[in-house]
Amino acid sequence: MMDDPMADYAPWYATPIRARNRVLVMGVVNLTPDSFFDGGQFDTPQRAVDHAHRLIDEGADVLDLGAESSRPGAAPLNEEEEWLRLVPVLEMLQTVPVPISVDTYHAATARRALDAGATLINDISALRHDPAMAACLAEAGCPCVLMHMQGTPQTMQQAPVYDDVVSEVMAFFEARIEAALAAGIAREQIWLDPGFGFGKSVAHNLTILRELATFQQFELPVLIGTSNKSTIGTVLNVDVQDRTEGTAATVAASVLHGVQCVRVHDVRAMARVVRMTEAILHGPTE
Repeated sequence: MMDDPMADYAPWYATPIRARNRVLVMGVVNLTPDSFFDGGQFDTPQRAVDHAHRLIDEGADVLDLGAESSRPGAAPLNEEEEWLRLVPVLEMLQTVPVPISVDTYHAATARRALDAGATLINDISALRHDPAMAACLAEAGCPCVLMHMQGTPQTMQQAPVYDDVVSEVMAFFEARIEAALAAGIAREQIWLDPGFGFGKSVAHNLTILRELATFQQFELPVLIGTSNKSTIGTVLNVDVQDRTEGTAATVAASVLHGVQCVRVHDVRAMARVVRMTEAILHGPTE
C-alpha cells in the first residue's frame, strides 16, 4: 500500500483554483445490485476489482467505490451490509496507483474505509445524514465531497422545486462549508458537487450545467456526475444504455465551465472527451 495515495495529486488540490488546468476523471465502481446504470454487473469482489483495473487502464485518475445505490427511489442500506460489500474490494485494491474514493454517508463506513486504504469520502448528504461524519473526516484529515441534494434518494425526484436553483445550491454550499469548517475539516480538503440529478428536474439540471462557473466563487474543487443520467435520456429520448453521446456533451460542457473532476462510467470515452476539451482550452500537452 502506498504511503500517500494523493501525493501525486497534491499540486491539484492545493493550487489556487484558477491556476488548475488538469481535470480529473473519476471512474465509477458500483458494488450494488440496483444502481441505475450498471447495477449487478460487478456483484462479486473479483468482478468489481477487474472493472476497477480496467478503468485505471482506460485513464481513470480516481476510483469511486459505492456499495449503496442512490438512484431515485433506492432503498437505504444499513452500514454493516454496506461494509460487507466494500471491504473485500478495498482489500484487493490497496496497491492500485490511483486514489480511491468511497461513496458513503455513514461515518462508521467512512472510518473503516479510510483505515483500509481509501483516500477520499464522497458524501451525498454533505455531512447531514450522520452526525458523526464531520468529526470522522476532520480527524482523518482526508478530502471529502459535499454534494447538494434536495430531499433523499427516496424522495428527491418526486417534485423538486426551486425559486432559483443556482442561488439555492450556492446558499447550501455556504452553509455546508461553514459546518465542515466548524467541525475541524480543513478548507483545502473540501470538494463541492452541485448534485446533477439529485432532487432536480431536467430544467434544473441544464441550468446547473450552464452556470457551473458560478460555483468557482468558492475557490474549491468542483466535481460533477452527469454520466448516463435521466436528464440525458429525456432530452435525447434514449434509454439508459444509449447515452454516451449525451454524456460526452455534458462532460465537455463541464470542463469548459471550469470543473476539476468528472465522475463517469465510461472512462475510456470520457477521458478522451476531457483531454480534447482541455486541448481546446489550453492547447495540446507536450
